[in-house]
Amino acid sequence: MEHKRRILTGDRPTGRLHLGHYVGSLRNRVRLQDEYECFFIIADLHVLTTKNSPEEIAAIADNARGLVLDYLGAGIDPAKSTIFLQSAIHETYELALLLGNLVTVPRLARLPSIKEMAQAALMDVETIPFGLLGYPVLQAADILLPRAHLVPVGKDNQAHVEITREIARRFNNLYGEVFPLPADLVEGDTLPGTDGQAKMSKSLGNAIFLSDNAAAVRKKVHSMYTDPNRIRADIPGTVEGNPVFTYLDAFDPDKTTVAELKERYRAGRVGDVEVKDRLTSVLNAFLDPIRERSASYAAQSGLVDEIIYAGTLRMREIGAETLREVKKAMGVAGTFNRIARKAEERRKKLAR
Repeated sequence: MEHKRRILTGDRPTGRLHLGHYVGSLRNRVRLQDEYECFFIIADLHVLTTKNSPEEIAAIADNARGLVLDYLGAGIDPAKSTIFLQSAIHETYELALLLGNLVTVPRLARLPSIKEMAQAALMDVETIPFGLLGYPVLQAADILLPRAHLVPVGKDNQAHVEITREIARRFNNLYGEVFPLPADLVEGDTLPGTDGQAKMSKSLGNAIFLSDNAAAVRKKVHSMYTDPNRIRADIPGTVEGNPVFTYLDAFDPDKTTVAELKERYRAGRVGDVEVKDRLTSVLNAFLDPIRERSASYAAQSGLVDEIIYAGTLRMREIGAETLREVKKAMGVAGTFNRIARKAEERRKKLAR
């Protein structure tokens, strides 16, 4: 894999992944793992910026296992990709501290995502913790530690990759070329939630999870928002903006049948129940192999932990190599080495 360019992407371990994650990023990651050397980060340190009670921290381990099971179920191959736990990479902490000196507070405060995360956590400028303000610096350390060339992100996180480029460029200009300037790969596909009011989200309770069983999928589909003006099957309905048809467009391989359903729906010749039955069948057919792969990995005791452990050890090696280059370029290691030599010389003299 040494000749391949590198990708860094991942997720916070805050719960299981859903169909929105699959459409927005997972299916793309499965494809990219054959073209790039992929690093998938379980970003548990980022969880601490907004969730840091003992109970929330205790849940991280199980959430991490569930996250990896969803990766594996979706088709991520641990033989091709490195899946690692962020908090276990000590070099991440060191690099984040060093990079923090290369960006200003006003630059960080201008990021819309920082303001949005603070508002979501019911914080304002006076109560926002340093860790949340420094979130983009820690993210820059995540990206630069494996010296990633490409970072798949949603449009709302493009600004974070831009800050990473700024930091890397400033470091290279000051100390020499150590980091590639990472490019962003925008992943723009989104999926509306089952409520039809916002994009699919764990926190909003409008998600269909990759780990949902067939009965749960059916229940969620049949409670989905459709056309509120359509109180009978013989009333012409609206297809545009109707999440049932959005899901059919995304997951039903039989485009002819979907087109026919749309025509009948607009003409008032099909009921919501029939359309939702079709979607239930389509989604369960799509999720069956994902659930089967996840169940297979879960049934092998300790295997998921072994995958995380092995990936973390590999990332530690890469991180240590990068940090050595960083310290060498900055001269940080040289300071201690000079002091150490003088100290050893003195010890030897006293020992004579």
